[in-house]
Amino acid sequence: MPQYLVTGAAGFIGRSIAAALLARGDSVRGIDSFIAGKRANLVGLEAMEFLEGDLRKPADCARACAGVEIVLHEAALASVPRSVAAPAETNDNCVNATLNLLVAARDAKVRRVIYAGSSSAYGDTPTLPKHEEMLPNPISPYAVAKLAGEHYMRAFTRVYGLETVVLRYFNVFGPYQDPASPYSGVLAVFCRRLLAGEQPTIYGDGGQSRDFTFIENVAHGNLLAAAAPAEKVSGQVMNVATGTRITLNETFAILRELTGYRGEPAYAPARAGDIRDSLADIRRAETLLGYRPQVDFREGLRRTVEWYRAVRPD
Repeated sequence: MPQYLVTGAAGFIGRSIAAALLARGDSVRGIDSFIAGKRANLVGLEAMEFLEGDLRKPADCARACAGVEIVLHEAALASVPRSVAAPAETNDNCVNATLNLLVAARDAKVRRVIYAGSSSAYGDTPTLPKHEEMLPNPISPYAVAKLAGEHYMRAFTRVYGLETVVLRYFNVFGPYQDPASPYSGVLAVFCRRLLAGEQPTIYGDGGQSRDFTFIENVAHGNLLAAAAPAEKVSGQVMNVATGTRITLNETFAILRELTGYRGEPAYAPARAGDIRDSLADIRRAETLLGYRPQVDFREGLRRTVEWYRAVRPD
């Protein structure tokens, strides 16, 4: 039986975590509905047992969790703009799907569930860096849905004894992030457009800042969370990021250098639900997991540009 289940295994983050587990020889099962994931992302993961299924269906959750020890729950509709346009759809695919998965994990006697939380839970409060003791202040339907999932995780720990760990990701980027979707992360879109010689658009004045986190750091954090002693991490919420921030204007300047693009960005009004600044306090993950970022922003951006240059996904 597989030791690990990765939900959203055909998505950007899920695919990367599954690959990291397989690379060290672990037995992995993946599940994806392909609402957001791509079949092409499964190339290279042939050693993984794969199930096509929808976490909104309890039977699919039960099938996925059978015999599994640890679940890494990455499946979601991970987009603020998409949630603003379709809040009920986001709730269904994030909240309802997560609850179904937790029930199935409890019934299958899964030992631990690691949940992909989101820095969007902090909202647009001016306090920086964002630390886990701050009162959540979600300002988009996506942020509300991801925060609801966190509460379900902790409730299942308290009520049923299921080990749960919440990792709040900050602006993850890297290879396999889909640049073609209108809901893609800003760096995926920038890379695609600049490599094609097309003008990118910055929403807002470009002074907004992000704690951009390279995908390998996120995968590393998940592997640490899977291995950490229960007495240290069960029921905990932790930021996974770099603890540094950079503005979109500064990011564009680095990308222009890496891609050879010669133009300037276009500017458009800020989008509803977007926050102004984001920076993580990562001391809790350092203390409880021994987490340290493995790849800094510039090196991660260089690797990302080279990947997009090589594959040029449509």
